[in-house]
Amino acid sequence: MDLKQIHELIKIVNKSNIGEISIEDKDGKVTIKQKEEQVVTVAAAPQQVYNVAPQASTAPVAAQPAAPAAPVAAAPAPSNTITIKSPMIGTFYRKSSPDKPSFAEVGTEVEPGKVVCIIEAMKLFNEIESEVSGRIVKVLVEDASPVEYDQPLFLVEPN
Repeated sequence: MDLKQIHELIKIVNKSNIGEISIEDKDGKVTIKQKEEQVVTVAAAPQQVYNVAPQASTAPVAAQPAAPAAPVAAAPAPSNTITIKSPMIGTFYRKSSPDKPSFAEVGTEVEPGKVVCIIEAMKLFNEIESEVSGRIVKVLVEDASPVEYDQPLFLVEPN
C-alpha cells in the first residue's frame, strides 16, 4: 500500500463515524484509528527563582523562592478563522529549500490546491495543500519543527 492510498484512507476515516480500520495486504498491515477529541489545559509549572548577590562578598546568599506561576489557558482561535491541520506526523518546513521563499506567510492569499508547507516523513517530502480559500492570519508552527497528526499549522480567515 502506497502513501497516497494511506492518505485517502485517513481522509475517509476522518469524514466518517468509523472508529478504527485495519487493512492487510502482501506489503504489510495498516491500522488507522479515529482520534478522540480531548480538551487540553496548559499550565505553567512553578519555577524557583534565586536572587544572587554580586561575587564581591563571600557571605552566603539566601535563596528566595518566587511565587508560583498562574495557570495559562491555551488561547482559542478566533471564531472567524479556519485551521489548516497537519495530515501526518513529521517535520514541518515553510519552504522547499533554505534559499527559496516561504510557501505561505501571514497575509498570503490561499485557495484550494495551493501548497502552504512541506512535511517530511520518513525521508519523503510531502507538499501540504490548502483545502480552503482565504488569507493566512497566523502561522502556528516554527520552521523545521516536529508536528503531530492533526496538529494546527495555520489559521486562515476565509474570503
